[in-house]
Amino acid sequence: MGLKKQGLVVGATALLTVAVALAGAELHPSKSWAGFRQSPKELVDEVWQVIDREYVDATFNGQDWRAVRREFLSKTYTTPDQAYTAAREMLEKLNDPYTRFMDPEQFRSMQIETSGELTGVGITITQDEKTKDITVVSPVEGSPAAEAGILAKDIILKIDNKPTKGMDLNEAVGMIRGQVNTKVTLTIKRGNETFDRVLTRARIEIHPVKASIRQTPNGPIGYIRLVQFSSNAAGEMRNAIREQEKQGVTGFILDLRSNPGGLLFSSAEIARMFLPQGTIVSTVNRQGEADRLRAGRGFLTDKPLVVLIDGGSASASEILAGALQDNKRAVLVGTKSFGKGLVQSVQPVGEGSGMAVTIAKYYTPSGRDINKKGIEPDVEVKITEAQRESLTREDIATPKDPQYAKALSILNQEIVAQQKQAQKPAPASSTP
Repeated sequence: MGLKKQGLVVGATALLTVAVALAGAELHPSKSWAGFRQSPKELVDEVWQVIDREYVDATFNGQDWRAVRREFLSKTYTTPDQAYTAAREMLEKLNDPYTRFMDPEQFRSMQIETSGELTGVGITITQDEKTKDITVVSPVEGSPAAEAGILAKDIILKIDNKPTKGMDLNEAVGMIRGQVNTKVTLTIKRGNETFDRVLTRARIEIHPVKASIRQTPNGPIGYIRLVQFSSNAAGEMRNAIREQEKQGVTGFILDLRSNPGGLLFSSAEIARMFLPQGTIVSTVNRQGEADRLRAGRGFLTDKPLVVLIDGGSASASEILAGALQDNKRAVLVGTKSFGKGLVQSVQPVGEGSGMAVTIAKYYTPSGRDINKKGIEPDVEVKITEAQRESLTREDIATPKDPQYAKALSILNQEIVAQQKQAQKPAPASSTP
């Protein structure tokens, strides 16, 4: 399929603070920018053309796409806002929350965020394909949303007392975003409980990798938390592994909990650090052409590895976890992952606008399609609501954290088994 390194993203739909899913995306100049000044209809047609060329499903999810073009181009558009509304309505017919239109303000905000100037409340949201609920994928660690206790799978019922039922995802994003030090109230549904959270928007500094050395009876182990697959995640991960190897770690815990995803190639590069060989992921486009990303370069460690996942581990996190699980390189601990197996490209359209388009499906090395299904951990460890409420931020990734505690126990078993294997004498050889 010819994957372009910077053009593919596998993050969740929309990020309110950080455009993780769009970070580093390749921006292709649009030919119709100048013409759009004379005819807003050109934007509508350009959006249609992009879908017609690139959308992953050649049936357009059962839509007569040529009839859609006739419908929308038969109308008159005299202002940009009318064209933006038409573009969104047209894309909604695909019933794909990951394919979306961004007006100039939203697209500019995304570009600013990918440059590192990040402000907002710090949650990743998506729109459930069946219920249309605005749903939290995960909060960004250390963000106002995380501090307020927003969790993966929370449903946002209202934004500043405005119901989200029937609300477009872009509208929800626009309402939650805002200036630093301003407030937004989210009405949350969690199970049978409904409550309000008042969040103060902030400027958030995000480093994708947080690493530390933990002492155990079997020697030091490396704990690495990866919070997003941004353009600099692989570099930070490489430095963390090398530094921990220098300090003689005997194994690693890789924490992907609440990681909403990001760049496809960032995920692949990190997988290569743990995999000496084998397939990492395969993608299939609308023509059925498959492209495989493989390991074989950049390998850094063969030490025992345990990976933590949960319902907030999405897309690029699932690619990495699936690659390590299918290649039997790591033990996965936690709960089932989010379940997003689609790849998007991001590109400008019209005069300063942009769109994200689903262009491919991805599969784990064993051929699993995890979209809407998620990845099951090898060892399931659920955290009850009572346990979650009792855990403080300082308790995460400590023995008080049940998932981390189990991961550490399994890692120690793996370390002991590897050490025993290394101590076995080599088989005697003889020459006939």
